[in-house]
Amino acid sequence: MEVTVRAFTAWGERHQVTLYLASIAVGAVVGLLSPSTAPVWESAVTPLLGVLLFATFLGVPFAHIGRAFVDWRFLGTLLLLNFVVVPALAFGVSRVVAADEAILLGVLLVLLTPCVDYVIVFTGLAGGDRSRLLAATPLLMLLQMLLLPVYLSLFLGTDAMSVVDPRPFIDAFLLLIALPLALAALTQVLTRRFTSARVIERGSATAMVPLMMLTLAAVVASQVFAVGGAWGRLFLTVPVFAIFAVIAAPLGAVLARVAGLDTPGRRAVVFSGVTRNSLVVLPLALALPDAFTLTPLVVVTQTMVELIVMVAMVAVIPRLIRQR
Repeated sequence: MEVTVRAFTAWGERHQVTLYLASIAVGAVVGLLSPSTAPVWESAVTPLLGVLLFATFLGVPFAHIGRAFVDWRFLGTLLLLNFVVVPALAFGVSRVVAADEAILLGVLLVLLTPCVDYVIVFTGLAGGDRSRLLAATPLLMLLQMLLLPVYLSLFLGTDAMSVVDPRPFIDAFLLLIALPLALAALTQVLTRRFTSARVIERGSATAMVPLMMLTLAAVVASQVFAVGGAWGRLFLTVPVFAIFAVIAAPLGAVLARVAGLDTPGRRAVVFSGVTRNSLVVLPLALALPDAFTLTPLVVVTQTMVELIVMVAMVAVIPRLIRQR
């Protein structure tokens, strides 16, 4: 049984890009053909996101956060890229959609937050140093929580931010990020003493891909019909996200090379700079007022573009950043 579960988990990770894109397509078909079911899907999004984020955070090694500080060169490069270079890049590419407030907010939400979950998997597939990147994820998570409001206020301006009611935003943060994060940390502590906690921890890895599929399908099914004739505005973000990835990858490679990192470390930095945290910011986007109906779908669009980019990077990065 355990061998079967491990094989299923490995199969899901290998084919996750195809599975995620298929889930988005299924959600779109369901939402367009049966718009009356949108409220049902919308009510399912919050619990699905809560469970998915719990499973995601359970994979973050909170007990090993100290390991991130062992290699200051790697960590410094990672932080410089994600919280200095990438925000400047995000601001630049977002000027393309600056006239559309809902689109702009979605673009900035997702581009300003570095990924802490499936970036580990793709980094490993490309021969990157997933262990050092994994050790740095708690710090990446903490800093993006602290800096996201700062960057949004800086890039959008206080006038633009004033139209956003902060209460549902705060509620979503507490319910869908802070609570799952605290429960995940507690579960990791309890694994040392309780078998049930260890079972939950192991089960979360197996459930990650199916949960992500259900969540993506539910989000798209609940929102797609409401978009109406706004597809042109939404698709405008596709080249924005593609350009971001095309520029972020070489910037990460240059920074890592200047820092003198080894080959696995350089690959890990590149993947971290390109991969964004759509999963964590999605509940925040869903909590926005009705005027920002498109914002969650902007985040989902970034996920679709990024998954395709990740597949290409797994093939290309090992050839560009070779073992020395």
